[in-house]
Amino acid sequence: MVSAEFSYGHCVELGYARVSTAGRDLQRQVEALTGAGVGVDRIYSDTLVGVSVDRPGWRAVRERAGPGDVVVVHTLDRLARTTRDTLGVVQELTGRGVGLRSLADPVTVDSADPADLMGQLMVAVLVLLAQMERTYTAERAAHARAVASRLGRQVGRPSLLDPAALALAVQLRDRGHTMAQIVAKTGMTRSSLYRYLPPRPPAPLTAAEQAQQAVHTGTTAGATAAVVSGGVAVGVA
Repeated sequence: MVSAEFSYGHCVELGYARVSTAGRDLQRQVEALTGAGVGVDRIYSDTLVGVSVDRPGWRAVRERAGPGDVVVVHTLDRLARTTRDTLGVVQELTGRGVGLRSLADPVTVDSADPADLMGQLMVAVLVLLAQMERTYTAERAAHARAVASRLGRQVGRPSLLDPAALALAVQLRDRGHTMAQIVAKTGMTRSSLYRYLPPRPPAPLTAAEQAQQAVHTGTTAGATAAVVSGGVAVGVA
């Protein structure tokens, strides 16, 4: 919902216009914004060509708009290229206490007027839709990961580790090479080696070592059994 701390009486209206190709004209949007009372010096615009996502005009609006100010657009789709991104922008503005008003949408969106309950309701609905979209996206991604894992497929980004290089690193480590030598011979980084090198297998024990270990284990067990009530251990031979 829109913050109750809006200073509507002292707000600054900032206009934003956007076209998707160089061949289209911003003039119609600019005229609509000025006709709604937005000063020309407070209207920012962007012309996006191809797949460009750089929007200096929109960055200027975001940097200038503060709590109590209002962003005015011709239609909501001018805020972003996709419905999902548009919903995200609406939620961001609302969360910062910035009002939003569109001029030509079939359903009026005007959070700049606290007396317009329908306008406030529309913004609340848009924010809710944005939250739902993020939740559904996270759930779909988690489900896809679970299915891929169950089917034995790789989950996440593809590994850049070379299995042959790792196998060579294991051989070199087992032959007693230093980490610096392994890095030089395999081309792997130290961080990758520390992360992916499997632990060394336990060294086999001789019969004498096994007997000594058994004696040590028996001594420890005897000391543990000798603990009396109160947690005080008595002497053990």
